[in-house]
Amino acid sequence: MKPTTTISPSWARPLERALFFLLLWAGATLPGQAQNKVTFPATDSLSVTADLYPGKAGEPFLILLHSEGGSRGEYRDLAPRLVKMGYHCLAVDLRTGKESHFVSNETARRAATLTPPPQPLDGLKDIAGAIRYAHDLNPQKVVLLGSSRSASLALLQATRDTLVAAVIAFSPGEFFRPFVSVADSLGRLRVPVLITGSKQEYPYLKTLSAKIPPQNLTLFIPSRHDGEHGVRSLLPSDPASGEYWLSLLMFFRNMKDRTR
Repeated sequence: MKPTTTISPSWARPLERALFFLLLWAGATLPGQAQNKVTFPATDSLSVTADLYPGKAGEPFLILLHSEGGSRGEYRDLAPRLVKMGYHCLAVDLRTGKESHFVSNETARRAATLTPPPQPLDGLKDIAGAIRYAHDLNPQKVVLLGSSRSASLALLQATRDTLVAAVIAFSPGEFFRPFVSVADSLGRLRVPVLITGSKQEYPYLKTLSAKIPPQNLTLFIPSRHDGEHGVRSLLPSDPASGEYWLSLLMFFRNMKDRTR
C-alpha cells in the first residue's frame, strides 16, 4: 500500500464517485442484511455477545466496535453497507457499555458481576476473543473498526496482534492515561490504518498519529462539512457522511489484498 495522508477527498475522481454512489444507492434500497446473534469467549473466558452479518464466502472479517456507553446495536444500520463493500461483519458487545438503538449490551451485563469491575482497557480481552472467533470461522486476517474509545482499543490491539490486517479508527484519543499512552504505542503499528474525525478534531488526530509510520497512515477529514465524532459520521444525519463513506471505499480498495 503506497503512502497516503489525505485531508480532503481530492483523489475522488468522477468514476470513483459514480462507483461509490452506486454502492450507496444499492445499500439504501435493498432489504437489510440479516444478522445472527453469536457468543464466544474473551481471553479471560467472559462470554461475549456479537451480531454476525455474513458476507460472501471467502471474504475477510470486519470487526465492529461500539462507542463508550453503547452496544453492538450501534452498527445495525451500518453493517449491511459494510457487507456490500466485501466483508463479513462482526459487531461486538464490549464489556463496558449499556445500549445503542434499543439493543442492550449483553457482555456488559455479564461483566457487571465481575470482581474487580471491568475497566476500559479490559475491552482488549473482548477484541482479542472476537479476532480469534472470526479467524476460526474464516482463516484470514481481520480488519478492526472502532469508534471513539474503541477506536483507541483497536489501534492498541493492532500493535500486538498478528491477525490484524488493518485498522479504521473514528475519533480515537488518549482515553487510558496514565496506564497507556496511545500516541506512544502507535510507533509500533505496522499495518495500514485510516484515522478520521471531525474538522475540529484534525489537529489533535494529527498529533496523536504522528508516530505511525507514514507509509501506513491515511488521515481523512471531510472538506465541505464539519463532520461528527465517531461512527456517527457515517449516518445520513451527518451532511459529510458521503465523504466518510467514500474514504472508506478508497481505503478498502487500497488495502484489500493485505487481508488475504
